[in-house]
Amino acid sequence: MKPPFERVLVANRGEIAVRIIRACRELGCESVAVYSDADAGALHVRAADLAVRIGPPPAEASYLDVAAIVSAARASGAQAVHPGYGFLSEREALARACDEAGVVFVGPSADTLAGLGDKLAARRAARSVGVPVVPGTLEPAPVGSLEAAATVLPEAERVGWPLMVKAAAGGGGRGMRRVDDPADLPGALLAASGEAQAAFGDGSVYLERYVHGARHVEVQLLGDAQGHVVALGERDCSVQRRHQKLVEEAPAPGLTIRRRREVHAMAVAVAGAFGLRNAATAEFLLDPEGHFWFLEVNTRLQVEHGVTELVSGLDLVHEQLRIAAGQPLSRAVLAAARLAARPSRHAIEVRVSAEDPGRSFAPVSGTIGRWRVPDGPGVRVDSGVEPGSVVGTHYDPLLAKLMVVAADRRGAIARLQRALAEFEVTGIQTTLPFHRWIAGDRAFRAGRVSTSFVPDRWRPGPLRAQAAERAARLAAAWLAGPEPDAPGAGSSAGGSAAASASPGWPARLRTDPDPDPVAQDPWVLAARREAVDRWPA
Repeated sequence: MKPPFERVLVANRGEIAVRIIRACRELGCESVAVYSDADAGALHVRAADLAVRIGPPPAEASYLDVAAIVSAARASGAQAVHPGYGFLSEREALARACDEAGVVFVGPSADTLAGLGDKLAARRAARSVGVPVVPGTLEPAPVGSLEAAATVLPEAERVGWPLMVKAAAGGGGRGMRRVDDPADLPGALLAASGEAQAAFGDGSVYLERYVHGARHVEVQLLGDAQGHVVALGERDCSVQRRHQKLVEEAPAPGLTIRRRREVHAMAVAVAGAFGLRNAATAEFLLDPEGHFWFLEVNTRLQVEHGVTELVSGLDLVHEQLRIAAGQPLSRAVLAAARLAARPSRHAIEVRVSAEDPGRSFAPVSGTIGRWRVPDGPGVRVDSGVEPGSVVGTHYDPLLAKLMVVAADRRGAIARLQRALAEFEVTGIQTTLPFHRWIAGDRAFRAGRVSTSFVPDRWRPGPLRAQAAERAARLAAAWLAGPEPDAPGAGSSAGGSAAASASPGWPARLRTDPDPDPVAQDPWVLAARREAVDRWPA
């Protein structure tokens, strides 16, 4: 079969760039990577057929530079540009610049990006087609000054407390603030607007009611140039920190066939109102009473698209490229859409990031030592790093996505626990201890999740951080020599300390009584196991 394009430029980096490059190769398309100076030796650069430098490390001067991306596409002879997710993936400016340069943008049209990319416009469109939206404002809030922001208080009272201040553009949890006290609203408006302006070039914000105990459920959509839009199933993305997802699964636990069809139809209605072409995701809140409320549409491939692929059997990047080339939705897509409300498999994804879960998920930097990913039946790892990769501070800390699939949710969780036990990383702190904790958490295993799950149940705090640090010191001592109080230890024994190390030392590291009141906490135990694995040898 003829490939959809001869050559595709991938306007991204890291794991998503590698994932798109692999899809291009499977379809017979040549791939072009772009890179900043910080990524000159990165995995995605070596994986592509060609690579083009686009600027210095700051994203604003490289991966967010529309002119540099389009220039690289033209210079390399690329027929299409795939933006991945993040960076310029939802920017109308890139889609229009590609159109003007005669290059195909692999994503929705510039007009659709402008419409659905504006959350306020999407909220208005959803209401116009009868889809309920989370109560809130439909126009931007005034944020020019504290005095101007204060004028929105009457509208805030109508929305109700607590409420969210949210950016009208972009995503990824940026430009969002929860407000519980009316006195904090003006400051929250200014802060959220400033963050949104810096991240997306648009400081518009609006108000939305905070729905406590709600779940975050999103629907995967595909549309073609012929006007067909279908839903390929839903995902539950409720486990979040700072409004950014940590765990995603498909299908959403606990939904009946009728409820799935209901939310799928809502998503298709909103996307259809804008003539969606290519991939997008409609996001909803599911409140504790069982009502769905529309939030927004992400007009791009999502980070968690892989769990939908594992359940549906589709390759969404393949489908994106075919749709961008003008082909209608494939038979495989239409068949998957008919079965979307009756899934026969369950998939879970966890994001492995260079963050410290014991310190409020603060990003960390360093050089990866050992990098051993799990394998075996039903396990998939999408990664953009390898042993020796340098993790800096210029970009998102996501390193890899671990995905598992099984016949049902119980089997998927068991497989996830097994895969997490096999995942080994040294040289840098990751979120693996958190994921090991959550895979064994009773509430998660029972499907009792909400967007407040992490703040409600995750309590690393100073004691846990101290426990993890103490475990790292013990691991370092074990690597350097015998346990200090082990028989024969110390200089008096003569000879090499390493040669006289007690073989029972690692076992004692895991079971030694600890006066710390959280010593038996699941996260602490996982942190200790991880400390042995990750401590630089």
